[in-house]
Amino acid sequence: QRSCARSNESIRTLPPTPMLRPAHIGHLAMLRSLIRDGARDGSFQPELAWDSAESERFFAELKQALKSGYFVVQDPATHEMSTVAVPGYVYWADENIGAEPPVGFGLFRAVRGGGFELWLAGLEGALRGKGHGKAMLKALFETPTGRATRFVRVRRSSRYAEAVARLLEVHGFTATRETSQETWFVRATPVLPGTRAARMDRHES
Repeated sequence: QRSCARSNESIRTLPPTPMLRPAHIGHLAMLRSLIRDGARDGSFQPELAWDSAESERFFAELKQALKSGYFVVQDPATHEMSTVAVPGYVYWADENIGAEPPVGFGLFRAVRGGGFELWLAGLEGALRGKGHGKAMLKALFETPTGRATRFVRVRRSSRYAEAVARLLEVHGFTATRETSQETWFVRATPVLPGTRAARMDRHES
């Protein structure tokens, strides 16, 4: 097996912003809950909202990513195995980090050509509309990984799609194309060296 992505150890050891901490395996249950809620409101693939073969496979991969910091993927053409870095953070709505469970998260993954995609992000529904989505995205994009992020994909079916698009514009992202399910946002920004990675295609419904 070869590695096409650097380890996210250096990213994990950098001091995060006050509202964020690196995501780890202990946060899996919280992420599962928020992802399922997001799938029900259209923000993620609908198959993830309920128990299914698709969701079982997805959450098994997510568990592996939280445990090791990587996905292990196989190139469909060459069958060669490679790794894709998947750093992530969890978010608290105030400064009492650790006193209560986190209420949001952001997971990135390395992309071909260098840099990252903000792959998944979620926030408790009760906190939406109160400025926490804006604060969480700001904190995520201020991390070393966030500053190297070039892509974000937003599902068009999400009830929050327009609000997220406005927030992404503030951080320099521009909508570049649309598919039947997603809008692609791209940011031209300097990329940290050493983040070249094999691309892992996102789950599509």
